[in-house]
Amino acid sequence: MYLLKLWGRLFFGPRVTQETKDFLPKDSELEQVGHELKSTIKSLYGGRSLRIRAVDGGSTNGEEIELTALNNAYYDIDRFGLSFVASPRHADMVWVTGPVTRNLARAVKTTYEAAPQPCIVVAVGDGACTGGIWKDSYAVVGAVENVIQVHIKIPGDPPTPTEILRGVLRALKSAQR
Repeated sequence: MYLLKLWGRLFFGPRVTQETKDFLPKDSELEQVGHELKSTIKSLYGGRSLRIRAVDGGSTNGEEIELTALNNAYYDIDRFGLSFVASPRHADMVWVTGPVTRNLARAVKTTYEAAPQPCIVVAVGDGACTGGIWKDSYAVVGAVENVIQVHIKIPGDPPTPTEILRGVLRALKSAQR
């Protein structure tokens, strides 16, 4: 008798799952920025995606967590025409996070030099933009602009994924002019 009740609850009982549309509501700001980004990338790169190389100049890993979030199912930057690459030789854009430490200054410069020109450089986070709280430290060179030329700065500690996408859109629009 117990098994019969259990089977009845399993097959005819209430459903506990939710539909995806209720669970993840669409962020209208994200969608607006994303579609504008997609059309800008399409006009600049002729239908191919914008390839990004992310470089850690010595950050606390907060910015990298937000960059990783860009690839999750909610943000899914591939649908907007952005993708991360493993080699700077394939990159159209270089994102640098964190204040550049003395040990990593050469690595940041080498990555920039290996990228095909013109390459857009984006400083992501307060550390990359100004040096952050470490700017006067003996182990830090400072902001990314002390090592390589920076085209766009995205402040925040760390900036949200939507702010990062907005900054990329700003960078592409300034490159388009």
